[in-house]
Amino acid sequence: MADFTNQNFDLAGKVAIVTGAGGRGNSIGRAYAVALANAGASVVVADLNGEGAQRVADEIQATGGKAIAVQVDITDTPSAQAMADAAVDAFGGVDILVNNAALMVEMGAAATISTDRAGFERFMAVNVWGAINCSQIVAPLMASRGGGSIVNQSSAGAFPAQSLYGITKLALVAATTTLATELGSQNIRVNAIAPGMTKTDAGSSMTPDDNPFVQSIIARCLVQPRDTPDALCGALLLLVSEAGRWMTGQTINVDGGWVLRY
Repeated sequence: MADFTNQNFDLAGKVAIVTGAGGRGNSIGRAYAVALANAGASVVVADLNGEGAQRVADEIQATGGKAIAVQVDITDTPSAQAMADAAVDAFGGVDILVNNAALMVEMGAAATISTDRAGFERFMAVNVWGAINCSQIVAPLMASRGGGSIVNQSSAGAFPAQSLYGITKLALVAATTTLATELGSQNIRVNAIAPGMTKTDAGSSMTPDDNPFVQSIIARCLVQPRDTPDALCGALLLLVSEAGRWMTGQTINVDGGWVLRY
């Protein structure tokens, strides 16, 4: 029996894909990609915005990390397959998939009661099917390397869901437990992170302090209502490293105590 050390968080030799990693400014996806690279992983920075993905990959490379940029539409199977193929070509395989890409700002404050079918299907396609699609493609690659880790990006806004965005993120929690059940025999762990109100460009535009709903959340949080994207990276590194090898089918809330679960 080996003693636990910080080496359990080391990702040297691992290959990670992070979707939605080249988006707006100080995004969560960028923070995830940088954190994985800093822990030693080779990172595929994937985003619908190819230029944004390249900027983040360049940033990682400038500090000595290994990264490539890939433009991807996660809802399109050939596009997601090309992303996985690029990971194999560049780094030899895939060990980690972070399904971070999602629509949020694009959903605005659309009320579910008045959302048409086309809008609903678009949001579900990106926020739920996109994660399943990428997982389907990457899982065999992970299995061929003895296992791996998938992390889905949910939201504190799913507990309980009170918006169309929340509906999609709660559905992603269900996808997490289902994929964990189906892939466990292949030593592929599937978990989720549910961030609270994060200080990103996108998050700040959606949760202004003067919004009554936001004020109610601020009043509920036990330690602090907001934090920067790097505050989520500790949970990510736990879930994708040897340190979290006994965890699967779980959703970790990182939100200052907004959501209390037992």
